[in-house]
Amino acid sequence: MSGAPKASERETRGPGPNNRNKFAKPKNTKGTFLRLIKYFKPYALILVLVTVCIVIAAEANVFGTAQLKPLVDDHIRPMLENGATPERWAAFGRHILRMAIVYLIGVVCVFLNARLMLRVSTGILLDIRREMFGRMQKLPISYFDSRTHGEIMSRYTNDTDAMREMLSQSIPNLIDSLLRVTSVFVMMVVLSPALTVVTVVMLVLMILVVKGLAKKSSAYYKKRQAALGAANGYIEEMAEGQKVVKVFCREERINGNFAALNDDLRRAEAGANTWASILMPIMGNLSYIQYAITALLGTLMVVAWQSGNYPAVITLSVGSLVTFLQYTRNFSRPITMMSQQFNSILSALAGAERIFALIDEAPETDEGEIRLVDAKYDENGELIEAGERTDIWGWKTPDGRLTRVRGDVRFHDVTFSYDGKKVVLDDISLYAKPGQKIAFVGSTGAGKTTITNLINRFYDVQKGYITYDGFNIRDIAKDDLRRSLAMVLQDTHLFTGTVMENIRYGKKDATDEEVVRAAKLANAHSFIMHLPQRYDTMIVDDGENLSQGQRQLIAIARAAVADPPVLILDEATSSIDTRTEALIEKGMDELMQGRTVFVIAHRLSTVRNSNAIMVLEHGRIIERGDHRELLALKGQYYRLYTGAFELS
Repeated sequence: MSGAPKASERETRGPGPNNRNKFAKPKNTKGTFLRLIKYFKPYALILVLVTVCIVIAAEANVFGTAQLKPLVDDHIRPMLENGATPERWAAFGRHILRMAIVYLIGVVCVFLNARLMLRVSTGILLDIRREMFGRMQKLPISYFDSRTHGEIMSRYTNDTDAMREMLSQSIPNLIDSLLRVTSVFVMMVVLSPALTVVTVVMLVLMILVVKGLAKKSSAYYKKRQAALGAANGYIEEMAEGQKVVKVFCREERINGNFAALNDDLRRAEAGANTWASILMPIMGNLSYIQYAITALLGTLMVVAWQSGNYPAVITLSVGSLVTFLQYTRNFSRPITMMSQQFNSILSALAGAERIFALIDEAPETDEGEIRLVDAKYDENGELIEAGERTDIWGWKTPDGRLTRVRGDVRFHDVTFSYDGKKVVLDDISLYAKPGQKIAFVGSTGAGKTTITNLINRFYDVQKGYITYDGFNIRDIAKDDLRRSLAMVLQDTHLFTGTVMENIRYGKKDATDEEVVRAAKLANAHSFIMHLPQRYDTMIVDDGENLSQGQRQLIAIARAAVADPPVLILDEATSSIDTRTEALIEKGMDELMQGRTVFVIAHRLSTVRNSNAIMVLEHGRIIERGDHRELLALKGQYYRLYTGAFELS
C-alpha cells in the first residue's frame, strides 16, 4: 500500500531511545468499572443467587466461629473441672455436629457461588468478545494499518483473561471478604468492646497501607498490560517474518529490538509485582502484631474475670478469648485478601480500558444510499429489480430509479495523502470505460495500489472525486460498492476450510458447478484435482499446505466466481511462474471479457494488451496510452520495456 503507515514498518524499526512504547496512566478507572457493570444486567437473577450464596457462606463461617465460646465455656471447661460424664460427652458431640453442619452449608454455598460466577463471567466475556469482534469488522483499514496483529490479539487474550479472573474470582472474593470483615467486627464488639478498639487501631493502619500500595501499583498494572500487548505484537510479527529475518541476517537487530520491548515489560512487571509482593508480608506482620497484642491483653482480661474483682467491661471468659482470637485471625485475613483482589481488579480494569478503547473506535463511515440490486428487463424493455440472482446488476437510487451497472470508473482531479502530509496521488484524472483494461506501471511507492484502494473506498480522497457509472462513489453504500468489485492481491489470504469454501468466499451462494467453472477459468482445476481430497481438501495456516502459486490461483478463482463488473488485479500473477502465467492467460482474458479491469503489474508482458497504460511516478501520471503509443514515445515506458530502466 503506497505510503500507508504500516504497523510492520514501525515494529521493524524497533523501540529505540525515541521510539519506546509510551505508557499512559489510567484515565478513568471509575468510569471503566461502571461501564463494565452494565454487562451484568442480563445475569441479574444469577447474581442475586450468587449474592445469597456469598452471604450464607460468609455468615456460616462467622456463626461457626461463634460456637467456639459455648464449646469452651459450656462443654470443655466443665469437663476439665468436674470430669467427663456420658451426658457431657453427648452434649459435646451434639455441639460439634451443629458446628459441622454450619460449616458444611458454607462449603456448599462456596461451591455454588463459584459455579454460578463462572457462568456469569464466561457469559460476560462472550458478550464483550462478540462486541469487540463486531466492532472490529466495522473499523476502517487505516486502523489495522497502524497497529500490529499481536497488539490487537492481546486485547482478545491477555486483557480478556484478566477480566475473566476479576469477574469470576476477584469481585466475589472482595464481596465475601467485606461481609466477613463486617460480621466479624460486629461479633468482636459483642465479645469485647475493649479488645475491639485495639483491632480498629490496627485496621486503620492496614487500610492506610493498602491505600498507599494500591495507588503505587495501579499505574504499574496499566503499564504491564500495555507492555504485554506491545511485546506480543512484535513476537507475532517476527514469527511470521522469520524467513525474511534469516535471509537478511537481521537476527541481531531483531533481538535488540525485542530486548528493549522485553525490558519495558520486565520493568512494568517488576514494578507491579513488587508492590503486590510486599503487600502480603506487611499485612501479615501487622496481623501477627495485632494477634500478639490481643492475646496479651485478652489473657490479662481472663485473669481479671477469674478473680471476680473487676468490672465486666475489662473481663473476658476463656471461651470468649479463644473465639475473639479466632475472629482476630478471621478479621485480618479478609483484609489481606481484599488488598490482593484490588491488585487483580486494577490489572483487569487496565485491560478493560484497552478493550473499551477498541469498542469505542469510530466505525467506518458510510453515507452512501445507492444500493446494488439484482435487475432484469421487463417485457417493455425497462430495467426493473429482480427478486433473484440474475446476470444483470443495477444501481438503485433512494428515489427507486434503476441504472444498469456497466463498470464506468473515472477519477476527477484526485489528490490523496495517507497522513495529511505526504501527497501520494497528485491531481490524478483518468477513466476506464466499460469493458476496458487499464494498467498501472511505475516504481514502488508511485501510487499504483493506492488508486485501487480509493476505488474500494478503503480510504477517501481529500480533493477531487471518483465516479462509478456516473455516481460519486461516496453516494454508493460501501458494501454494495465492494460487492461490485473483485480484487486479486499480490498477498493472498486463504481461510481455514476446504478449497471449495475458499473459492465460494467470492460468492456465498455459488453452486458447486459454479465453483468448478471458476476454478477452470483460473486454471486452478488441474492442480486441485491432484490434491488428496480434491475440492474438499482442507486449507490450514493460510494455505501453508499449498505453494504460493497455487494459493494465488485459488484467489483468482475466488474473484472469478464473484462475477463482478469490475475486476482489480494487483500483481495477481506475481507469484506464478511464466509457464503457468501463459497457461492461464486465455482464462484470464475470458474472465476479463466484458468487464472493466484495473491491472497493476511489474511484469510488463501482462499489460501489453491493455486498452490504456498509465505510467505513474511520485503520485502523478507522467505517460498514458496503449502499448504501441507508449513505445513510440520512447519515454519512461519505453525504457522500462526495453530494460534501459528497471522498476524498483
